[in-house]
Amino acid sequence: MNVALIHGPNLNWLGRREPHVYGTLTLGDIEESLRAAAQAAGHTLETHQDASEGGLVGILQAVGHTSQAVIFNPGAFSHTSVALRDAVAAMPIPVVEVHLSNIHAREDFRRRTLTGSAATACISGLGLDGYLAALNHLIAPGHGDSMR
Repeated sequence: MNVALIHGPNLNWLGRREPHVYGTLTLGDIEESLRAAAQAAGHTLETHQDASEGGLVGILQAVGHTSQAVIFNPGAFSHTSVALRDAVAAMPIPVVEVHLSNIHAREDFRRRTLTGSAATACISGLGLDGYLAALNHLIAPGHGDSMR
């Protein structure tokens, strides 16, 4: 199985950006950990990061044809983007939305996720473990494909 890992705006700043909120792992650290876990289970991981809403829509549409599942952290766009929400809803494959921080314990505007309402599942507040949980869920036989 090929799993696409997609990151939105400012996630390329991980490790330097508000480490008290997002931790000290870099985007490269997260990608390396997930790639190793996917490979150990006999799967592949492709990674993408884009700071633009339109770029992320394009990535989602492209991986819908080349991957069997998506792990998606849309960053701040999760709270504002109807376009990304609609792209996730149109995906022919399961999409698990992941947030490093607990969005429900943060500012009021972060507690609602438009994209998450269209995703197969949402994981929030577990840091790297949330990404690993998403991967494990998606690659488990029978999981992810009938949950939407």
